[in-house]
Amino acid sequence: MAQQERVRWAAAARPRTVAQRRAAVPPVPPAPPAERAGREVYRSVQDSDAFQEIRRGYRSFVFPASAGFLAWYLLFVAAQAFAPELMRHRVAGPLNLAWLLGLGQFVSTFLLTWLYARNARTKRDRAALELRWDTQDQLR
Repeated sequence: MAQQERVRWAAAARPRTVAQRRAAVPPVPPAPPAERAGREVYRSVQDSDAFQEIRRGYRSFVFPASAGFLAWYLLFVAAQAFAPELMRHRVAGPLNLAWLLGLGQFVSTFLLTWLYARNARTKRDRAALELRWDTQDQLR
């Protein structure tokens, strides 16, 4: 019985209107000066040329790679749906074109993962690490 009474009391105490809900939420205290300084540092880093170059390098790889992989996947699905006879064509022994293209999806996934890791390691990681150290120095 006590459990039901608590639930009933909690439901009665719950604010019903938007104004009551807003009044029930305590105001957010202002950020301490150190936190405000941290925000300014991160905003300045975000606006810096070094950060923009890292982001540009990331987008120049990820967007085309994602679009290419999505097109390759949709081509595979469309061929399965609209050209089943073509996909049944035997290539070697019991393997048909559908099996080869399906296995090619796995191969291309691993290839793209390897290419992404290599691209990040050779073109972005060092610059990002330097930017991180500079940011930490500014926050001290």
